[in-house]
Amino acid sequence: PMEAHPRKIQRQERAVLDVRYNMAPFSTTDRFRPGFNRRSREISKVTAEALESVVLLELYPRSKIRVEIEVICAEAGTRCVGLTAASLALADAGIPMTDLVVSVASGKINDVVVCDLNKEEDNYGEADLPMGILPNSGELVFLQMDGDLSPEQFQEAWDYNMNAAMEIHVMMKEAIANKYGGES
Repeated sequence: PMEAHPRKIQRQERAVLDVRYNMAPFSTTDRFRPGFNRRSREISKVTAEALESVVLLELYPRSKIRVEIEVICAEAGTRCVGLTAASLALADAGIPMTDLVVSVASGKINDVVVCDLNKEEDNYGEADLPMGILPNSGELVFLQMDGDLSPEQFQEAWDYNMNAAMEIHVMMKEAIANKYGGES
């Protein structure tokens, strides 16, 4: 946490969470102008909203907690990876949180639901369902859907995401425990 500048963004009762998601110009084969664009702003906003649900911001009044997500190689799923990595980075930095946020995406390719889409599947797939989950409570803090899924396919994608999130959560806890010598 740091002092919030300019002062007009300060909140008297809690910290402000400032999330910035950016893709490096060389992160994909497609060329684009460096800096913030509409997609970066949208992902920054939804990431901040998901993290605000778990970070104990009231412990740091009139402060700012800054999270920077810099994607250097985009193969698909960057919003999910960014959210999960940001959650783990906050925990690693010692920021008090009620839970870790785990984000996973499933999608539909040729009418088959799959988990963790690669670049081609993401680009040419028929649907995409990224989710942010709090594993300890099962609470959903982030959900988007592009494309069309039948109710059965939605349930299948939901189940894939929940199961994958629980597996990732175990790995996140183990990584923290290994670094700090505690139990997961």
